[in-house]
Amino acid sequence: MARIRTRTRADLPQEDQDLLKRDISLYRVLSNNPTAMRAFSGLGQYIRHKSILDARLRELAILQVGWVARAPYEWSHHVKIGYDFGVTDDDIRALIAETAGQSTGLDAHTKLVLRAAREAAAGPGVSAETYNALAAFLDEPRMVDLIVTIAFYCGVVRLLASFEVDVEPEYQPYLDKYPFPEQE
Repeated sequence: MARIRTRTRADLPQEDQDLLKRDISLYRVLSNNPTAMRAFSGLGQYIRHKSILDARLRELAILQVGWVARAPYEWSHHVKIGYDFGVTDDDIRALIAETAGQSTGLDAHTKLVLRAAREAAAGPGVSAETYNALAAFLDEPRMVDLIVTIAFYCGVVRLLASFEVDVEPEYQPYLDKYPFPEQE
């Protein structure tokens, strides 16, 4: 159960009810501060709808952050969203294998994006070696979009964990299909 009250549209003043057009747990929590929610949502909307980064690579970077952080909410939502942007079950299985240090059939560019997301999630950021390899195939605007995406979702997973945002029942099947490994 979330640590902070989850709001409904009825809880919000008329001018803020649009914040819950997409009625998901994360937004119900963030709508406790409508100004902060609008700021948060603005960058999220840019990443999803206006980024010039390849959508499949974007979603794989987000999924990698969610997997490394063991963030059930993020992972389940972006498995579903990833399917809409070209992520396949083979991609997801390969991401899990790459994280475990196993070799996969992913192309070199995808592997680099995943490595960048793992490095940034571990902190403090993408290594010089990985950055230079990415710069060989991403122009500067796409590099900015990739790093902004990874950094934003590193923040999102911390927010989700801190507020203990609940996974909605309709997203549970994605966690069941791709569960996190047992902690050692």
